[in-house]
Amino acid sequence: MTSTTDFDNAEITQQYSHINTRFDLCDEELDNDNSSARLFERSRIKALADEREAVQKKTFTKWVNSILSRVGCRISDLYLDLRDGRMLIKLLEVLSGERLPKPTKGRMRIHCLENVDKALQFLKEQRVHLENMGSHDIVDGNHRLILGLIWTIILRFQIQDIIVETGQADQKETRSAKDALLLWCQMKTAGYPNVNITNFTTSWKDGMAFNALIHKHRPDLVEYNNLKRSNPTHNLQNAFNVAEQKLGVTKLLDPEDVFTENPDEKSIITYVVAFYHYFSKMKQLAVEGKRVGKVLDHAIETEKMIDKYETLASDLLTWIEQTIIVLNNRKLANSLTGVQQQLQAFNTYRTVEKPPKFQEKGNLEVLLFTIQSRMRANNQRVYTPKEGALVADINRAWERLERAEHERERVLRDELIRQEKLEQMARRFDRKAAMRETWLLENQRLVSQDNFGYDLPAVEAAKKKHDAIETDIAAYEERVQALVDISKELESERYHDSKRIDVRKDAILRLWDYLQELLKARGGRLEKNLTLQRIFQEMLYIISWMDDMKARLLSPDFGKHLLEVEDLLQKHALLENDIALQAERVQSASAAALKFANGDTYKPCDPQVIRDRVQHLDLVLPGALRPGGSAKSSLGAVPSFLVLPVGGDGAGELD
Repeated sequence: MTSTTDFDNAEITQQYSHINTRFDLCDEELDNDNSSARLFERSRIKALADEREAVQKKTFTKWVNSILSRVGCRISDLYLDLRDGRMLIKLLEVLSGERLPKPTKGRMRIHCLENVDKALQFLKEQRVHLENMGSHDIVDGNHRLILGLIWTIILRFQIQDIIVETGQADQKETRSAKDALLLWCQMKTAGYPNVNITNFTTSWKDGMAFNALIHKHRPDLVEYNNLKRSNPTHNLQNAFNVAEQKLGVTKLLDPEDVFTENPDEKSIITYVVAFYHYFSKMKQLAVEGKRVGKVLDHAIETEKMIDKYETLASDLLTWIEQTIIVLNNRKLANSLTGVQQQLQAFNTYRTVEKPPKFQEKGNLEVLLFTIQSRMRANNQRVYTPKEGALVADINRAWERLERAEHERERVLRDELIRQEKLEQMARRFDRKAAMRETWLLENQRLVSQDNFGYDLPAVEAAKKKHDAIETDIAAYEERVQALVDISKELESERYHDSKRIDVRKDAILRLWDYLQELLKARGGRLEKNLTLQRIFQEMLYIISWMDDMKARLLSPDFGKHLLEVEDLLQKHALLENDIALQAERVQSASAAALKFANGDTYKPCDPQVIRDRVQHLDLVLPGALRPGGSAKSSLGAVPSFLVLPVGGDGAGELD
């Protein structure tokens, strides 16, 4: 099967062979053709051939220079500058991207033949068929074969790789080489008015096709709607200038090379191929640009993800550390309400503030996994967070947070229990304090009353009652002390309202002390009343005794005989002694009683009553003394009347 390149080479050989054969006719044939028409045709064909060759030479020279410009070289004459083979080798190296054998130094023909042969050998290795072409043809400057060689190179390295697929996805048709290039031109210019590309000759004469190609890819460079088909020179000049100045496509043709009756197909193909490669490269660059852009976007996105990870990790670690500090703060509220509020705030932290942070921690792990997966997929060095921001570091910090949280909850629970106990103790204190206050006030009222009575039995009964009250109050001291102990415990436990408790405790102690004072004072008063009543009782005893003595002293019985009288006198002397002693008792009782009447302190009785009783006692004593003196006188006078018996055994009797 003949390849596309082989077919095109055969076409080139046949064409150039046909052209040169016509000019190589022997003189005998010319002599035989004497008709003027034939002469005119021959001259016209020769002129066209010369014109075509000139256009091809100009086009190919510019094309070769456009390629060699990549390595800083150029040629002036296509026929002359390729003869030594050096530029030919450079041209093939640039087009193929491969390294050819180093050119042989020297300017001799043998050196030139050797260099050209190296180039031709490389083309053969590239499966380029060179029929009837040898190195000597190039060295000798054979125009036809040199043009054919350049065209062959253009076909191989510029056109052969053009492939355009047409048809549906399941029925694709592949075209190559010149047909593919023609199809590409048709596809790109489809829909443009005044453009109908069917060949590479006349379809390009008016310049509309060139402008359409440019406008299709760069609509900003050509105002296609302002172009007119009737002005082909302007159209061609515009397209060629824009291509050279804006796109960098070498101007291989001039308007007059295209706007002619029979434009050279190979020249136009060469120029159009330059457009194709530029726009294909532009598309490839765009695709690569998109790919690079995508890679860059991917890298930028990855970088943003890394920044996001570092920011979120830093923020999360900062939040964890700050939260740990708060959780480790042991400055708790010193009240049940305050601790309850702190516990509520802790529960709010646990149910509202912490869950989103836990979600952030999980998102960070996912984000880091995503970053590392993307970088591995792009064969990038896998990102590793800096020390302290690793997932392991975050997990360790989270564990410390969990421990601090657990300890905080335990402390708050313990403090809540303690505060509840303190509140219960405070309520118990208040309850007991109210009872103590009521009891103390009632007993103060009780001991403030002096209803002792007005005689000794009543006062003695009051004394017994007072002693019972005193015993009861003494026993109550334990309850007061228990209240003091509760107050001290609340104070030692730093109860928030301990000042109020202490104030109330002090008030109760003052009530207690005041009750003690009242009790003591009442006891004193009661003792005075009891003493006074006992003095009054003594007075009554004295008065009663005096009355009894008085009755005995006033008795008229002085005895019937002397012995009885003497006995009565002795008894009377004893009574006088007793009365004298009673006088001392009277004085003592009166003095003791008058102390209660004359003193400036508490008076258990009306002083006048005391004075009256003392006065009455003082009056009783003289009354008792007078009968005693009279009785004694009477007894002293008895012996003068007594008659002793005369003889006899018995005692004498009175008359």
